[in-house]
Amino acid sequence: MIDDIMRHNREFVATEGYRQFETSKYPEKRLAIVTCMDTRLVQLLPAALGLRNGDFKIIKNAGGTITNPFDSTVRSLLVAVYELGVNEIMVIGHTECGVQGMNATEMLHLMKERGVDEEHISLMRHCGIDLDSWLQGFTDTAEAVRETVDLVANHPLMPKDIRVAGYIMDSHTGELTSL
Repeated sequence: MIDDIMRHNREFVATEGYRQFETSKYPEKRLAIVTCMDTRLVQLLPAALGLRNGDFKIIKNAGGTITNPFDSTVRSLLVAVYELGVNEIMVIGHTECGVQGMNATEMLHLMKERGVDEEHISLMRHCGIDLDSWLQGFTDTAEAVRETVDLVANHPLMPKDIRVAGYIMDSHTGELTSL
């Protein structure tokens, strides 16, 4: 698959396919979106919101939520606000999210099946990593989005004039529900 992608990339550059995507690093709509990495949202989310390349910053992770106030998602939001002019943040969860109901015990079992040594898992725990919390999913998508909105809006490094709002997107239709 990667070889096919690399062949396509060489042709894309050679034929200047990138021209239609040219924009600046500053989001035209001064908007950042935190959402899930779910494949169904790749094209559906911007299309359903009427957003195009260059309009917004998008930060994706498993579940579209923030579990630690000093993780890379928060860092990305702070860069978006202070360096790139973002003044509104949308946190968008979605229906049928794979992280909803994810089980840390099962994830650790799958890691071991794929060859991760028990010694490495023990080392993580010894270093103070709470793998059971870190790998655990959420039970309620709306509540997880609300918690993320609260964390971002009340983060000690986030300016108070930034609007932060939460939503759930229907993974099939793109319909957005405000929380």
